[in-house]
Amino acid sequence: MRLSARNPMRSVLLSVLIFEVIVFALAVPVMIFVSGVPTRNAVLVAGGAALLALVSSATLRKPWGYVLGWVTQAAALSLGLLTSTMFIVGAMFAGLWLITVVLGRRLDERNAARAE
Repeated sequence: MRLSARNPMRSVLLSVLIFEVIVFALAVPVMIFVSGVPTRNAVLVAGGAALLALVSSATLRKPWGYVLGWVTQAAALSLGLLTSTMFIVGAMFAGLWLITVVLGRRLDERNAARAE
């Protein structure tokens, strides 16, 4: 489940998580002013998702950091329950995450085959 230390896709995964932190923080005012979500709920839910993305990005060097990354993608999709636009944004981030993991695994397999 973990990509090798020299895999260039690790930096892409890190970038996806950092962008999610930003988008989740920006989702708070959208939830409040556009969707009418109470301020406390918007801050707790979107702030919690942003914190989860931040912790995931900080722990991406460990195997469980990837698990937190997948949980972050589920949190991104679940934010759509409060603001419907986040279903689309969450699906885009989850798609980026999935494609990056798949391509990273392919690179690792190719490099392992070359080493043999």
